[in-house]
Formats: sequence, structure tokens, C-alpha cells
Amino acid sequence: MNVSNNKEKRRYELPLLDEMAVLEYMPAGSNNVVFTHTEVPEALEGKGVGSQLVKYALEDIKERDMKLIPMCPFVAGYIKRHPEYRELVFGYRPG
Repeated sequence: MNVSNNKEKRRYELPLLDEMAVLEYMPAGSNNVVFTHTEVPEALEGKGVGSQLVKYALEDIKERDMKLIPMCPFVAGYIKRHPEYRELVFGYRPG
């Protein structure tokens, strides 16, 4: 999938057919990001599009050595199902 980070609009984008799936974010300080909203076109819901979008975004912030605040329920649920990303959550303490 062809996900990109549109820094000007502060969102990760995944173009699909004539529509766009997005994961919106806000910078929080110099090294943190708040994921605020994930939106997938209704016709593509339940097909893994949102998960691919979130995975790309998480890998991107991991690569940039950033931390996140998952305000978006979809992102929070994804991290709960994929504990390997918990270390990216701001304030996370193992155990």
C-alpha cells in the first residue's frame, strides 16, 4: 500500500480508488505526536485498510525515535492488539 505522511495537512494518507484513508495527528512538543483520528472510506471498512495505515504511521514514528499519544480509539485498539508498539506510547512503563 502506498501510504505517505502529508506533513502540511498533518496526516498520513492512503489513496484508494477515488477516495482517501487518513490518520490525522498533531505534533506535541519536539519529539511527540498525538494521533487524533483515523478515517477509512465506508466501502473499505473492515478490510484492513485502517490497520495498514496505523502500522505505517507507527513504524514511521518508531524510525524517527518519537513517542505517541493515542487519542484515536482505533489507534489505541491497534496498539492493544499489537503489544510490540506499546513502547512507543508516551509514558509507557513495562510491567
